[in-house]
Amino acid sequence: MQRKVSVVAGLAGAVLITGFAATAASAATGEVTVFETETTRLTTYADPSGCHKLPLAAHVLNNHTDRPVRIYGDPFCAGPSVTVQPGFGSHVAPGSGSFSV
Repeated sequence: MQRKVSVVAGLAGAVLITGFAATAASAATGEVTVFETETTRLTTYADPSGCHKLPLAAHVLNNHTDRPVRIYGDPFCAGPSVTVQPGFGSHVAPGSGSFSV
């Protein structure tokens, strides 16, 4: 019985470690850059992962990462999206709220 508990605990630990490694590996390498207006500095997201709210005046998003970026119309990265491939950019529709990697 004790051996079964040890085996189950070992397997559970391996699954948890694998899950954490996969999460850490999901961050994109590079930058996402957002242009707003000629009078504001670029907003840069280094090695982004997960969901990020876009600045209110976002106008153009450039994907300089190694992963596709999705642009959403709401601030929660939900609903329909537009995909921007690595090395490309896209105009951001007025009111677009977020992007995810």
